Amino acid sequence: QVQLVESGGGLVQAGGSLRLSCAASGSIRRINAMGWYRQAPGKQRELVATITRHDNTNYADSVKGRFTISRDNAKNTVSLQMNSLKPEDTAVYYCNADITDWAMTTFGSWGQGTQVTVSS
Repeated sequence: QVQLVESGGGLVQAGGSLRLSCAASGSIRRINAMGWYRQAPGKQRELVATITRHDNTNYADSVKGRFTISRDNAKNTVSLQMNSLKPEDTAVYYCNADITDWAMTTFGSWGQGTQVTVSS
């Protein structure tokens, strides 16, 4: 049983910043990668940024240069620093973790989602 707990969402004006955090807990042997995804109304869920345990990162083109993903392997956490926010960033943001548990089963786990709203 694995749970992801997110925090940091909210309302911010365009040009402002938010920092999202996500902590994974449960039967975790290893977190292979963690990431952030978002879904705006009427749109499919899309990748925002991912990071492996060895710090390989991947960003959506729309957020490159503005968002930074980081992780703490020892604490099983991942954060997303979002700067220069735009109204188009408004979405529900979801934390994701690719986890290998103590039974050597690898699976994906999702957080509950947190709303980020950027006003113009």
